[in-house]
Amino acid sequence: MTTFEEQSVSRPGVDIPDSRGRTGLDRVGRDLDRNPDVVVRDVEVTSDGWHVLRRTTFDYRRADGTWTTQQRETYDRGNGATILLYDLANQTVLLTRQLRYPAYVNDHPDGMLVEAAAGLLDDDAPDVAIRREAAEELGVEVGELTHVFDLYMSPGSVTERLHFYVAPFTADTRTGAGGGVVEEGEDIEVLALPFARALEMIETGEIVDGKTVILLQWAQLNLFGG
Repeated sequence: MTTFEEQSVSRPGVDIPDSRGRTGLDRVGRDLDRNPDVVVRDVEVTSDGWHVLRRTTFDYRRADGTWTTQQRETYDRGNGATILLYDLANQTVLLTRQLRYPAYVNDHPDGMLVEAAAGLLDDDAPDVAIRREAAEELGVEVGELTHVFDLYMSPGSVTERLHFYVAPFTADTRTGAGGGVVEEGEDIEVLALPFARALEMIETGEIVDGKTVILLQWAQLNLFGG
């Protein structure tokens, strides 16, 4: 009979390469020591697909001083960046519409979400990555770029930290058609919307994407007159 230890040694992504050539995926988090109330005991790789699901066992010192042993699953898809492109002169913003199957399977009517452009960093600096995404998804060559903040969007289970940006656009900076990268399965519609209409779509439930709501409300306070 194969023991747990033997199974873990031979697991792809641990000591032999997974489908993306990665090893050592079970090492992430083992050396964390920034919080003396958290002591990591074990990290298991439970799924090594395109992104990584881990189960971590750790000791946690509660506020009353007692220690408990807990387990948490974390979904690691890397960090990302998002951007709201705006035109103050014409009072418009550029958004996207695309199929989001996870939303579709969780009661969204058709899975077609209206969003700010976004993507994973893929080892690039956040500003480099978001310029790439703006070009691919919206067909815009971003010039001046403003970093707004970095947020954890689903900290109960997803490790991703999302970098938020805004930038102006004009007809001259729209150098391409956008639409995403076909080879990556993307089929993205570019939407140039009046800013007032975009805000209305939050109220009507036509925009239900968290990052987009945050960026639009930030823009209302800081760009479009409050």
